[in-house]
Amino acid sequence: MKVLVTGAGGFIGSHLTEHLIRQGHEVRALVHYRSQDHLGWLEDLPDNLQNEVDFQRGDVRDADQMRRIAQGCQVLFHLAALIGIPYSYQAPASYIQTNVTGTLNLLLAAREHGCRVVQTSTSEVYGSPKSLPISEEAPLQAQSPYAASKTAADQLALSFFHSYDLPVCVVRPFNTYGPRQSRRAIIPTLLSQLLSGAEVLRLGSLSPIRDFNYVQDTVEGMLQVGLCDHALGRATNLGSGVGISIGELAQRCAALVDRPIRIEHDPQRVRPDGSEVSQLICDAGQAKHQCGWSSTTEIDTGLQRTFAWFKENLRADETPRYWT
Repeated sequence: MKVLVTGAGGFIGSHLTEHLIRQGHEVRALVHYRSQDHLGWLEDLPDNLQNEVDFQRGDVRDADQMRRIAQGCQVLFHLAALIGIPYSYQAPASYIQTNVTGTLNLLLAAREHGCRVVQTSTSEVYGSPKSLPISEEAPLQAQSPYAASKTAADQLALSFFHSYDLPVCVVRPFNTYGPRQSRRAIIPTLLSQLLSGAEVLRLGSLSPIRDFNYVQDTVEGMLQVGLCDHALGRATNLGSGVGISIGELAQRCAALVDRPIRIEHDPQRVRPDGSEVSQLICDAGQAKHQCGWSSTTEIDTGLQRTFAWFKENLRADETPRYWT
């Protein structure tokens, strides 16, 4: 296939781009334009893989550019988004511009060129659920501006399926983790503290429960579900189905180093009242039964792989290299 990946220089986007190239697909990768001309995490790919990528610098907020770069592509994997929840409290309008208007621009381009669209969602759209595990039938309840922008983007994408018969599906990953993830996420936060020699892990709320899915499982799910005709016109969850509290996660991360570690509550890291999502555990039955996908990487195995990558990618000043 000829595929466009937006947000290709980011955490999940770079893994998806690499996976597609290794499978022999022709990949056009949109990376967010920066004056330094960075390609994000795609710069970490071996030269032979980089040479196979058609790099495009730009911004999903530019409708004309999206129309041009989508031409000739069969499938659009849309991952470009602002993702940091804390920053969405400070700059909510920027999330609408990128996550909603940017998605609209991709959908219009796909409609013009007849492309299939795989819209990347987030489990945050469910908010604090009334029952667990969370199926795709659960009501959507955005509890942050970020979650609201992703909810709007998902519904906009599905409206193009119903209104224009555009082949669209929404993949909804739960908490993805792994190599290349930004320090804004919980697991890199923990591992960075441990690798810097910390004897105390400082965290916000310890009680929230999350469903952690290793990045390679997420990428394979995006491809498998994204190309599954049964998934068209609907959202499909991607997750492990196993819930782990932040406190327990910290203990598992602490076990990766050979020294005693204390875990402390840091009130400054707590989300605003009413915004914290208490529990997110995935019901991935739809992905399994209709598209043949399921998560296979156990959390401890994934944490070991992630820890090894972070350890190898520390600079001399003990600051990990991060893009997005």
